[in-house]
Amino acid sequence: MVSRVAVLSDIHGMLPALERVLNEAAVLSAELIVVTGDHTWGPQPAQVLDRLTALGERAVLIRGNADRELLSMSRGIDVGLDDDPVSAWGATQLTASHQALLDTMPESATIDIDGFGHVFFSHATPRSDDEVVLVDSRIDRWREIHRDLASDVRTVVCGHTHMPFARVVDRRLVVNPGSVGLPYGQAGAHWAVLDGGSVTLSRTAIDADDLIREVTASSTMPGVAAWLEDAVRHPASDADALAAFGPRDGR
Repeated sequence: MVSRVAVLSDIHGMLPALERVLNEAAVLSAELIVVTGDHTWGPQPAQVLDRLTALGERAVLIRGNADRELLSMSRGIDVGLDDDPVSAWGATQLTASHQALLDTMPESATIDIDGFGHVFFSHATPRSDDEVVLVDSRIDRWREIHRDLASDVRTVVCGHTHMPFARVVDRRLVVNPGSVGLPYGQAGAHWAVLDGGSVTLSRTAIDADDLIREVTASSTMPGVAAWLEDAVRHPASDADALAAFGPRDGR
């Protein structure tokens, strides 16, 4: 059983944002770091994978839908994203070692954490890496997606929607740390800590000019500066994201 666990998600190829979070005192002191997917699809996918790999056994890496899709594209498999320039370019950045890493990366993990018991980690939901569930999803929907979870799993951690929250769903705690690289709503790199039965949602403030400059200087992605201006300086609000995701939540 581990005690303090830092949870990161949805880095999306933004290495400077990841580095800032990894240097946070609460993350440095964590016994374990769990990263719940979508490490890639962004301007520095290979660099982010290399940095996460360098954490060694201290990190548990979960594969997200973007990682799965990019892996398939890197092998010439059509996943319907060939017209997406970020995906098309990103697929060319994966080396054989990156492919092997993503091949063996699990889609979920259950970890015993002091004060929480069995905690289930996945990217989106326990049954799918691209299913959408939101902080205000109806209880019946939560029950549906958690239907096959073991009864002794009383905490579920997910990512995917880039919006941080912690809420109780039918006596089960659900935590989303938000996104490190592409947050919706409040700017900055979002993450969480599970420690002694308590959840802390945290945010690392990052100057937009600094982030854009650092990523642009070290990424070969075509049009990276314009992409960053849109993604970093003008991110979607939480209200916009909820409206966009709503139909995928069955509303």
